Amino acid sequence: KADRVRQGQVLVRLEDDEYRAQVQQAQGQLANLQARLLQLEHGSRPEEIEVTKANLGVAQADMENARVNLERVKKLVTEGVLAQQALDDAQARYDGQVARVASLQKTHDLARIGPRQEEIDSVRGQVEQARGAVAFAETQLANTVIRAPVTGTILERAVEKGEFVTTSFVGDRGAKGYVVSLADLNDLQVELDIAQNDFAKLQPHQKGIVTTDAFPDRKYEGVIFEISPEANRQKATVQVKVKILKPDEFLRPEMNASVAFIAEEKPAAGGSAASHAIVVPASAVRNDSVFVVLGGRAVRRPVKAGSATAHGVPILQGLIGGEDLIVSPPADLKDGDRVHAKGQ
Repeated sequence: KADRVRQGQVLVRLEDDEYRAQVQQAQGQLANLQARLLQLEHGSRPEEIEVTKANLGVAQADMENARVNLERVKKLVTEGVLAQQALDDAQARYDGQVARVASLQKTHDLARIGPRQEEIDSVRGQVEQARGAVAFAETQLANTVIRAPVTGTILERAVEKGEFVTTSFVGDRGAKGYVVSLADLNDLQVELDIAQNDFAKLQPHQKGIVTTDAFPDRKYEGVIFEISPEANRQKATVQVKVKILKPDEFLRPEMNASVAFIAEEKPAAGGSAASHAIVVPASAVRNDSVFVVLGGRAVRRPVKAGSATAHGVPILQGLIGGEDLIVSPPADLKDGDRVHAKGQ
Protein backbone atom coordinates (compact mmCIF):
# COMPACT_ATOMS: atom_id res chain seq x y z
CA LYS A 1 0.00 0.00 0.00
CA ALA A 2 1.24 3.49 -0.99
CA ASP A 3 4.06 1.92 -3.04
CA ARG A 4 4.92 3.51 -6.37
CA VAL A 5 4.76 1.14 -9.34
CA ARG A 6 5.71 1.47 -13.00
CA GLN A 7 3.51 0.68 -15.96
CA GLY A 8 3.86 -3.03 -16.76
CA GLN A 9 5.28 -3.94 -13.34
CA VAL A 10 3.97 -7.24 -11.92
CA LEU A 11 1.49 -6.66 -9.09
CA VAL A 12 -0.08 -10.10 -8.55
CA ARG A 13 0.70 -13.66 -9.64
CA LEU A 14 -2.14 -16.19 -9.54
CA GLU A 15 -1.56 -19.94 -9.30
CA ASP A 16 -1.07 -21.15 -12.87
CA ASP A 17 -0.52 -24.94 -12.72
CA GLU A 18 -3.85 -25.71 -14.40
CA TYR A 19 -3.30 -23.12 -17.13
CA ARG A 20 0.23 -24.38 -17.86
CA ALA A 21 -1.18 -27.89 -18.29
CA GLN A 22 -3.81 -26.58 -20.70
CA VAL A 23 -1.09 -24.88 -22.76
CA GLN A 24 0.92 -28.12 -22.94
CA GLN A 25 -2.18 -30.09 -23.94
CA ALA A 26 -3.06 -27.60 -26.69
CA GLN A 27 0.52 -27.55 -27.97
CA GLY A 28 0.58 -31.38 -28.10
CA GLN A 29 -2.65 -31.50 -30.08
CA LEU A 30 -1.26 -28.93 -32.51
CA ALA A 31 1.95 -30.93 -32.98
CA ASN A 32 -0.03 -34.11 -33.75
CA LEU A 33 -2.16 -32.36 -36.35
CA GLN A 34 0.84 -30.67 -37.96
CA ALA A 35 2.54 -34.06 -38.30
CA ARG A 36 -0.63 -35.53 -39.81
CA LEU A 37 -0.87 -32.66 -42.30
CA LEU A 38 2.77 -33.08 -43.28
CA GLN A 39 2.19 -36.78 -43.85
CA LEU A 40 -0.81 -36.13 -46.08
CA GLU A 41 0.93 -33.43 -48.10
CA HIS A 42 4.04 -35.57 -48.74
CA GLY A 43 2.17 -38.82 -49.35
CA SER A 44 3.35 -42.33 -48.43
CA ARG A 45 6.94 -43.47 -48.87
CA PRO A 46 7.68 -46.42 -51.21
CA GLU A 47 8.43 -48.76 -48.31
CA GLU A 48 5.09 -47.86 -46.71
CA ILE A 49 3.31 -48.74 -49.95
CA GLU A 50 5.09 -52.12 -50.00
CA VAL A 51 3.97 -52.80 -46.43
CA THR A 52 0.32 -52.10 -47.29
CA LYS A 53 0.64 -54.34 -50.35
CA ALA A 54 2.09 -57.17 -48.25
CA ASN A 55 -0.65 -56.82 -45.65
CA LEU A 56 -3.25 -56.95 -48.40
CA GLY A 57 -1.69 -60.14 -49.83
CA VAL A 58 -1.78 -61.88 -46.45
CA ALA A 59 -5.41 -60.88 -45.97
CA GLN A 60 -6.35 -62.17 -49.44
CA ALA A 61 -4.70 -65.51 -48.67
CA ASP A 62 -6.59 -65.75 -45.39
CA MET A 63 -9.82 -64.93 -47.21
CA GLU A 64 -9.18 -67.70 -49.75
CA ASN A 65 -8.53 -70.19 -46.94
CA ALA A 66 -11.75 -69.10 -45.26
CA ARG A 67 -13.63 -69.60 -48.54
CA VAL A 68 -12.24 -73.12 -49.02
CA ASN A 69 -13.11 -73.98 -45.42
CA LEU A 70 -16.63 -72.62 -45.90
CA GLU A 71 -17.20 -74.87 -48.95
CA ARG A 72 -15.93 -77.88 -47.01
CA VAL A 73 -18.17 -77.19 -44.04
CA LYS A 74 -21.20 -76.72 -46.30
CA LYS A 75 -20.64 -80.21 -47.76
CA LEU A 76 -20.22 -81.82 -44.33
CA VAL A 77 -23.35 -80.14 -43.01
CA THR A 78 -25.30 -81.35 -46.04
CA GLU A 79 -24.08 -84.90 -45.36
CA GLY A 80 -25.11 -84.58 -41.73
CA VAL A 81 -21.58 -84.90 -40.39
CA LEU A 82 -21.51 -81.37 -38.86
CA ALA A 83 -24.21 -79.29 -37.21
CA GLN A 84 -25.62 -76.06 -38.64
CA GLN A 85 -23.63 -74.07 -36.05
CA ALA A 86 -20.38 -75.10 -37.72
CA LEU A 87 -21.63 -73.66 -41.00
CA ASP A 88 -22.62 -70.39 -39.31
CA ASP A 89 -19.17 -70.06 -37.76
CA ALA A 90 -17.42 -70.73 -41.05
CA GLN A 91 -19.60 -68.17 -42.82
CA ALA A 92 -18.83 -65.56 -40.15
CA ARG A 93 -15.08 -66.15 -40.49
CA TYR A 94 -15.28 -65.80 -44.24
CA ASP A 95 -17.35 -62.58 -44.04
CA GLY A 96 -14.81 -61.14 -41.59
CA GLN A 97 -11.94 -61.90 -43.96
CA VAL A 98 -13.82 -60.30 -46.85
CA ALA A 99 -14.29 -57.10 -44.81
CA ARG A 100 -10.63 -57.15 -43.78
CA VAL A 101 -9.50 -57.45 -47.41
CA ALA A 102 -11.75 -54.55 -48.41
CA SER A 103 -10.29 -52.35 -45.65
CA LEU A 104 -6.67 -53.20 -46.48
CA GLN A 105 -7.37 -52.70 -50.18
CA LYS A 106 -8.59 -49.21 -49.40
CA THR A 107 -5.50 -48.52 -47.27
CA HIS A 108 -3.23 -49.75 -50.04
CA ASP A 109 -5.00 -47.64 -52.67
CA LEU A 110 -4.73 -44.56 -50.43
CA ALA A 111 -1.02 -45.14 -49.88
CA ARG A 112 -0.45 -45.65 -53.60
CA ILE A 113 -2.65 -42.81 -54.94
CA GLY A 114 -2.38 -40.40 -52.02
CA PRO A 115 -5.08 -38.60 -50.01
CA ARG A 116 -7.79 -36.48 -51.59
CA GLN A 117 -7.40 -32.71 -51.53
CA GLU A 118 -10.53 -32.46 -49.42
CA GLU A 119 -8.89 -34.53 -46.69
CA ILE A 120 -5.77 -32.36 -46.77
CA ASP A 121 -7.91 -29.20 -46.53
CA SER A 122 -9.84 -30.69 -43.61
CA VAL A 123 -6.68 -31.44 -41.63
CA ARG A 124 -5.27 -28.04 -42.51
CA GLY A 125 -8.38 -26.47 -41.00
CA GLN A 126 -7.92 -28.58 -37.86
CA VAL A 127 -4.35 -27.29 -37.59
CA GLU A 128 -5.56 -23.68 -37.68
CA GLN A 129 -8.17 -24.48 -35.07
CA ALA A 130 -5.49 -26.04 -32.87
CA ARG A 131 -3.33 -22.93 -33.27
CA GLY A 132 -6.25 -20.87 -31.99
CA ALA A 133 -6.60 -23.21 -29.01
CA VAL A 134 -2.90 -22.73 -28.20
CA ALA A 135 -3.22 -18.94 -28.45
CA PHE A 136 -6.26 -18.98 -26.17
CA ALA A 137 -4.53 -21.20 -23.60
CA GLU A 138 -1.45 -18.96 -23.66
CA THR A 139 -3.65 -15.90 -23.13
CA GLN A 140 -5.33 -17.56 -20.16
CA LEU A 141 -1.89 -18.33 -18.73
CA ALA A 142 -0.69 -14.76 -19.29
CA ASN A 143 -3.78 -13.46 -17.48
CA THR A 144 -2.58 -15.12 -14.27
CA VAL A 145 0.02 -12.33 -14.09
CA ILE A 146 -1.59 -8.98 -13.27
CA ARG A 147 0.51 -5.97 -14.25
CA ALA A 148 0.12 -2.28 -13.53
CA PRO A 149 -1.78 -0.66 -16.43
CA VAL A 150 -0.28 2.75 -15.64
CA THR A 151 2.48 4.24 -13.54
CA GLY A 152 0.96 5.20 -10.22
CA THR A 153 0.50 4.54 -6.51
CA ILE A 154 -1.16 1.53 -4.88
CA LEU A 155 -4.17 2.72 -2.90
CA GLU A 156 -5.38 -0.63 -1.59
CA ARG A 157 -4.35 -4.28 -1.64
CA ALA A 158 -7.56 -6.30 -1.41
CA VAL A 159 -6.03 -9.78 -1.04
CA GLU A 160 -3.21 -11.51 0.78
CA LYS A 161 -0.85 -14.26 -0.36
CA GLY A 162 -2.64 -17.62 -0.56
CA GLU A 163 -6.14 -16.15 -0.55
CA PHE A 164 -8.65 -17.65 -2.97
CA VAL A 165 -10.04 -15.18 -5.50
CA THR A 166 -12.61 -15.34 -8.30
CA THR A 167 -14.03 -12.74 -10.66
CA SER A 168 -16.17 -11.56 -7.73
CA PHE A 169 -14.78 -12.55 -4.35
CA VAL A 170 -15.35 -11.53 -0.75
CA GLY A 171 -12.45 -9.93 1.09
CA ASP A 172 -12.03 -8.69 4.64
CA ARG A 173 -14.10 -5.58 3.86
CA GLY A 174 -16.86 -7.29 1.90
CA ALA A 175 -17.37 -8.13 -1.76
CA LYS A 176 -14.48 -7.21 -4.05
CA GLY A 177 -14.10 -7.14 -7.80
CA TYR A 178 -10.39 -6.37 -7.80
CA VAL A 179 -7.14 -7.43 -6.14
CA VAL A 180 -5.30 -4.09 -6.20
CA SER A 181 -6.53 -0.50 -6.39
CA LEU A 182 -4.12 1.74 -8.30
CA ALA A 183 -4.19 5.45 -9.15
CA ASP A 184 -1.99 7.90 -11.00
CA LEU A 185 -1.71 10.77 -8.51
CA ASN A 186 -0.39 13.01 -11.28
CA ASP A 187 -3.65 12.62 -13.19
CA LEU A 188 -6.45 13.64 -10.83
CA GLN A 189 -9.88 14.93 -11.69
CA VAL A 190 -12.90 16.32 -9.89
CA GLU A 191 -16.34 14.91 -10.69
CA LEU A 192 -19.13 17.46 -10.31
CA ASP A 193 -22.89 17.24 -10.60
CA ILE A 194 -23.88 20.57 -12.14
CA ALA A 195 -27.50 21.70 -11.88
CA GLN A 196 -29.19 21.78 -15.26
CA ASN A 197 -29.98 25.48 -14.77
CA ASP A 198 -26.23 26.25 -14.53
CA PHE A 199 -25.08 23.77 -17.14
CA ALA A 200 -25.44 26.19 -20.07
CA LYS A 201 -22.87 28.51 -18.48
CA LEU A 202 -20.07 25.96 -18.87
CA GLN A 203 -18.00 25.13 -21.94
CA PRO A 204 -15.42 22.42 -22.75
CA HIS A 205 -11.88 23.47 -21.72
CA GLN A 206 -13.23 26.20 -19.46
CA LYS A 207 -10.87 26.95 -16.57
CA GLY A 208 -11.68 26.78 -12.89
CA ILE A 209 -10.11 27.00 -9.43
CA VAL A 210 -10.19 23.77 -7.42
CA THR A 211 -10.15 23.75 -3.62
CA THR A 212 -10.47 20.83 -1.20
CA ASP A 213 -12.21 20.64 2.15
CA ALA A 214 -9.01 19.28 3.70
CA PHE A 215 -6.79 22.16 2.49
CA PRO A 216 -9.07 25.11 1.72
CA ASP A 217 -6.14 27.55 1.47
CA ARG A 218 -4.54 25.65 -1.40
CA LYS A 219 -5.78 26.54 -4.88
CA TYR A 220 -5.32 24.41 -8.00
CA GLU A 221 -5.87 25.31 -11.62
CA GLY A 222 -8.32 23.03 -13.38
CA VAL A 223 -9.97 22.73 -16.77
CA ILE A 224 -13.14 21.01 -17.95
CA PHE A 225 -12.13 18.00 -20.02
CA GLU A 226 -15.36 16.01 -20.11
CA ILE A 227 -19.05 16.87 -20.03
CA SER A 228 -21.49 13.97 -19.82
CA PRO A 229 -23.60 13.57 -22.99
CA GLU A 230 -26.70 12.84 -20.89
CA ALA A 231 -28.34 14.34 -17.81
CA ASN A 232 -29.48 12.66 -14.62
CA ARG A 233 -33.26 13.07 -14.61
CA GLN A 234 -33.70 12.11 -10.95
CA LYS A 235 -31.07 14.59 -9.71
CA ALA A 236 -31.66 17.19 -12.46
CA THR A 237 -27.90 17.46 -12.95
CA VAL A 238 -25.23 16.93 -15.60
CA GLN A 239 -21.89 15.37 -14.65
CA VAL A 240 -18.81 17.45 -15.45
CA LYS A 241 -15.21 16.31 -14.97
CA VAL A 242 -12.48 18.84 -14.23
CA LYS A 243 -8.83 17.87 -14.70
CA ILE A 244 -6.41 19.26 -12.11
CA LEU A 245 -3.47 20.58 -14.12
CA LYS A 246 -0.75 20.65 -11.45
CA PRO A 247 -1.64 18.34 -8.56
CA ASP A 248 0.74 18.12 -5.60
CA GLU A 249 1.38 15.81 -2.65
CA PHE A 250 -1.52 17.30 -0.67
CA LEU A 251 -4.16 15.90 -3.02
CA ARG A 252 -5.59 12.42 -2.52
CA PRO A 253 -8.18 10.40 -4.46
CA GLU A 254 -11.74 10.60 -3.09
CA MET A 255 -11.17 13.97 -1.36
CA ASN A 256 -14.14 16.33 -1.24
CA ALA A 257 -13.47 19.26 -3.56
CA SER A 258 -15.22 22.25 -5.08
CA VAL A 259 -14.58 24.21 -8.27
CA ALA A 260 -15.04 27.92 -8.95
CA PHE A 261 -15.28 28.33 -12.71
CA ILE A 262 -13.68 31.35 -14.39
CA ALA A 263 -15.86 33.14 -16.90
CA GLU A 264 -14.46 33.16 -20.41
CA GLU A 265 -12.95 36.40 -21.70
CA LYS A 266 -15.14 38.13 -24.27
CA PRO A 267 -14.02 40.51 -27.05
CA ALA A 268 -14.28 44.22 -26.33
CA ALA A 269 -16.65 46.45 -28.30
CA GLY A 270 -13.95 47.39 -30.83
CA GLY A 271 -13.19 43.76 -31.57
CA SER A 272 -9.98 43.59 -29.50
CA ALA A 273 -9.60 41.24 -26.59
CA ALA A 274 -10.78 42.51 -23.23
CA SER A 275 -8.32 43.05 -20.44
CA HIS A 276 -7.29 40.03 -18.38
CA ALA A 277 -10.11 38.74 -16.17
CA ILE A 278 -7.89 38.80 -13.03
CA VAL A 279 -7.66 42.28 -11.53
CA VAL A 280 -5.98 42.88 -8.17
CA PRO A 281 -5.58 45.94 -5.94
CA ALA A 282 -2.58 48.04 -6.94
CA SER A 283 -1.24 47.82 -3.37
CA ALA A 284 -0.89 44.02 -3.74
CA VAL A 285 1.68 44.32 -6.55
CA ARG A 286 5.29 44.97 -5.57
CA ASN A 287 8.29 44.71 -7.90
CA ASP A 288 6.39 42.64 -10.50
CA SER A 289 5.27 40.13 -7.89
CA VAL A 290 2.51 39.47 -5.39
CA PHE A 291 2.28 37.49 -2.18
CA VAL A 292 -0.32 34.72 -1.97
CA VAL A 293 -1.26 32.81 1.19
CA LEU A 294 -0.67 29.06 1.06
CA GLY A 295 -0.70 26.88 4.15
CA GLY A 296 -0.51 29.87 6.48
CA ARG A 297 2.63 31.23 4.82
CA ALA A 298 3.35 34.05 2.40
CA VAL A 299 4.47 32.76 -0.99
CA ARG A 300 6.00 35.20 -3.48
CA ARG A 301 4.52 34.78 -6.95
CA PRO A 302 6.14 36.59 -9.93
CA VAL A 303 3.50 38.12 -12.20
CA LYS A 304 3.19 40.05 -15.43
CA ALA A 305 1.03 43.09 -14.76
CA GLY A 306 -0.77 45.34 -17.19
CA SER A 307 -1.40 49.07 -16.94
CA ALA A 308 -3.14 50.14 -13.75
CA THR A 309 -6.73 51.35 -14.03
CA ALA A 310 -9.22 52.84 -11.64
CA HIS A 311 -10.36 49.29 -10.85
CA GLY A 312 -6.90 47.92 -10.06
CA VAL A 313 -4.02 46.23 -11.85
CA PRO A 314 -4.78 43.52 -14.44
CA ILE A 315 -2.58 40.43 -14.03
CA LEU A 316 -1.73 38.94 -17.41
CA GLN A 317 0.42 36.03 -16.20
CA GLY A 318 1.26 34.40 -12.88
CA LEU A 319 -2.17 33.99 -11.28
CA ILE A 320 -5.01 31.66 -12.15
CA GLY A 321 -7.67 33.41 -10.07
CA GLY A 322 -9.09 32.60 -6.68
CA GLU A 323 -5.80 32.94 -4.78
CA ASP A 324 -5.74 34.69 -1.40
CA LEU A 325 -3.55 37.80 -1.87
CA ILE A 326 -1.77 39.90 0.72
CA VAL A 327 -2.76 43.53 0.17
CA SER A 328 -0.21 46.21 1.13
CA PRO A 329 2.40 43.68 2.32
CA PRO A 330 4.96 44.97 4.87
CA ALA A 331 8.28 46.01 3.38
CA ASP A 332 10.12 43.33 5.34
CA LEU A 333 7.76 40.48 4.33
CA LYS A 334 9.75 37.60 2.84
CA ASP A 335 8.85 34.49 0.91
CA GLY A 336 7.87 31.76 3.41
CA ASP A 337 7.01 34.03 6.36
CA ARG A 338 4.08 32.90 8.48
CA VAL A 339 0.95 35.03 8.13
CA HIS A 340 -2.63 34.98 9.39
CA ALA A 341 -5.81 36.64 8.23
CA LYS A 342 -6.62 39.96 9.83
CA GLY A 343 -8.98 39.56 12.75
CA GLN A 344 -8.00 35.91 13.42
